[in-house]
Amino acid sequence: MRLKVSDLWTWQGTIDRGPYAFWGVLLFAFKHNLDRVVASWLFGKPWGIFNYLLPGAAFSLLDLPRNEMFFFAVMVAMALPFIWCGVALTLRRLRDAGLPLPLVALFFVPVLNLFFFLLLSLLPSRPAAEAPAAARRSSWLDRIIPQNTLGSAAMGVLLTLPVTVLLTLVCVQLFKDYGWGLFIGLPFCMGLISVLIRGYHQPRSWPSCTLVALTAVTLAGFALFALAIEGVICLIMAAPLAIPLAMLGAWFGYFLQRRHVDPSPVVAALLLALPGLMGVEHAAAPQPRRLQVTSSVVVNAPPEQVWRNVVSFSELPPPEEWIFQTGLAYPMRAEIQGTGVGAERHCVFSTGAFVEPITLWDEPRRLAFGVRDEPPPMVELSPYRLRPPHLDHYFSAKAGEFRLTPLPGGRTLLEGTTWYQNRIWPESYWRQWSDLIVHRIHMRVLLHVKRLAEESPRSIPR
Repeated sequence: MRLKVSDLWTWQGTIDRGPYAFWGVLLFAFKHNLDRVVASWLFGKPWGIFNYLLPGAAFSLLDLPRNEMFFFAVMVAMALPFIWCGVALTLRRLRDAGLPLPLVALFFVPVLNLFFFLLLSLLPSRPAAEAPAAARRSSWLDRIIPQNTLGSAAMGVLLTLPVTVLLTLVCVQLFKDYGWGLFIGLPFCMGLISVLIRGYHQPRSWPSCTLVALTAVTLAGFALFALAIEGVICLIMAAPLAIPLAMLGAWFGYFLQRRHVDPSPVVAALLLALPGLMGVEHAAAPQPRRLQVTSSVVVNAPPEQVWRNVVSFSELPPPEEWIFQTGLAYPMRAEIQGTGVGAERHCVFSTGAFVEPITLWDEPRRLAFGVRDEPPPMVELSPYRLRPPHLDHYFSAKAGEFRLTPLPGGRTLLEGTTWYQNRIWPESYWRQWSDLIVHRIHMRVLLHVKRLAEESPRSIPR
């Protein structure tokens, strides 16, 4: 293995897999320890491996206080030379393996860049990769993978399915995690492995590789439903994330099978790395951010009149919104015991009641409360009686408030805010769903309060 320091900055030429793996591990170890020292000694902040996998939590600069921005600006500035070296090494390794240079974009995708680095550390240089296939094939794969088009496609799907179901069970039942390994790594590996098996005997076309990957990920969803592991709605919510990632894995696998790469070491490495990532993620236990959703309506009634219907409100009519026809919990009524700080509000949902101790009672301006107990966020849409782990405080409401702001003409701006945490990753994707659901819950309550306040007889000012 020949090592040259110039490998770290030049983008020209090639680099073999040995030096590439060496420099990659060395640079990551150096950078991680440098980041930990700067973060802890200079800024007094913890810094772990999952800070690199949670860019939304770490680098949402617009959501940070001004005094935090300098810290993250320093971390980004320190990362720039390492990014240059990583891109240079990756471009040269792609060129050496005979793979398309645009694949360097995977260097910037959290989690996938780990599998990408692993694969590039295993793949031989192009002359070796293009050696006669018969000289490098595993005899047991020769026996089980048919050579005909339909048979190899079917085997690509069938060999992928049990692995997918098993790894899903390991992640959600053993580790009780819904994270990067499950939603990012697994779909990508499904697409990649199914295509490598499909093209084991001879290179296959891009459309057929895509079809095999899509079939594998679709049948995996049906298998998880049929085996009572997940319900319909959760699978539908995950599909917009899983399908593109499976296609990305198929794209990578398509180029590998065109190079006649022996899939055995690649598949073995992936099947070892994926549960390893799930285990590391479980051990690290990354903490979710506290997220906020605010919704508002204008009520044609003064704040005093609106307040009475905010503190508690009567039974809501059955929901007409499609989103609440899927099993998602929806508010039904609100009750309160006592008045002022220390009172206890119960917001009754279709799956149970939120118990909300009042923390601020500023009549008729603001009502704030914490959350001491909460019901499941949904009932799974399934013929089975399901209670997967994600129903138990993976979505967790932390606090809420109502603000009533007087407007000209005896009207009121009524705002409802919920602060919550969501322990399902990647946050940037799942937040789109959770924010939408929280907003729809807000609007169901706010519009009901608006209707009650506007239908009530106006109070006569004293």
